[in-house]
Amino acid sequence: MTIADRWLLPDGVDEVLPERAQVVEYLRRQLLDLYHNWGYDLVIPPMVEFTDSLLSGSGSDLDLMTFRITDQLSGRMMGIRADITPQAARMDAHSLRREGPSRLCYAGTVLHTRPRGPLESRTPISLGVELFGEATMAADIEVIELFLQSLKTSGVKNVHLDLGHVDIFRGLLADADLNQDLESQLFELLQRKASRELSQWIERNISDPQLANWLNILPSLTGSVEVLAAAKEKLAGAPQPVLDAIAQLEAVVEAIADRDVSVYLDLGEMPGYHYHTGIVFAAYVQGYGKALGNGGRYDHVGEAFGRPRPATGFAFNLKSLVSQSVSGHSSVPGIFVPHSANPQAAEQTALLRSQGNRVVQGFEGQHIDYSEVNCDRLLVEVEGQFVIQKLA
Repeated sequence: MTIADRWLLPDGVDEVLPERAQVVEYLRRQLLDLYHNWGYDLVIPPMVEFTDSLLSGSGSDLDLMTFRITDQLSGRMMGIRADITPQAARMDAHSLRREGPSRLCYAGTVLHTRPRGPLESRTPISLGVELFGEATMAADIEVIELFLQSLKTSGVKNVHLDLGHVDIFRGLLADADLNQDLESQLFELLQRKASRELSQWIERNISDPQLANWLNILPSLTGSVEVLAAAKEKLAGAPQPVLDAIAQLEAVVEAIADRDVSVYLDLGEMPGYHYHTGIVFAAYVQGYGKALGNGGRYDHVGEAFGRPRPATGFAFNLKSLVSQSVSGHSSVPGIFVPHSANPQAAEQTALLRSQGNRVVQGFEGQHIDYSEVNCDRLLVEVEGQFVIQKLA
């Protein structure tokens, strides 16, 4: 490595410089205060844990995204967290052990072995909430409402909310007697919306004509809220979990009807199918090619920790939120204090800082660039008195 290369960062690993860091930190505080006001308690999980705990119940996707290191004290394998949700589940199950519903929130950097998509960071700042111990629709609705309020607080405009439910697909296949490989093939075809291939696959593998018809219909059940009425008609007679899932989606749509958000439903879309257990959701904005945040219900995650509890939540990449925010927050310029031997200068500096001002102390002989230190005012001594002057 040459000297010129020593300060290069690895691909997908980014830094946040002062101006943007100020905005990121401001939004982090705003959102954590929002979650506190809704009754969510802040937790700060460790950056590393033993992989036995960190990857329990999280599925193969997270396994592949996790960096591994060897603990020099115990010799056991540890992982650098790629997702905070399993850590929150462990804390709920073992560290807190609350009997009633437990509301937790968090904000911290995670590390991925590879980017989740083109040009994505491998070091996103994950911020979100988890609600444990409540299985009713009230919990799902609360989390989705808080998800939307987070976007509003962040200054994100023209939000499109995608809604789905994994129990529609699961419910249809409950009695299909498909092995894991066949189910995976069907899942992959549905996600690609490969209608012709899907129809051919169904013809080869599904003998029940009613089920075959439902599965062929599933990719077409997309669109605005009216698609739910069509789903009830076209899936009439389907297993009860399917009908219950449609009813749950109707309840969510009704609960957020007064929100300034465009709702899109895709009853065949199943992000995190092997992880989620109910309603799933994500937020998009036009011109940004990936989800700003996503979430859903994942009732089985606590089983790995010996305490299965209903759970639902969401997470954002804080850097992505900032990139789409139109709030316009920026750092307030400060006051520069030139070097002075007068003790009153130090007293005035301390007073100004105690009043919440940004005050930058100069050094003896310093040549100052006021734009570099972000100052637009100057503390100067005039006839024995210290006054603040506006810089030209």
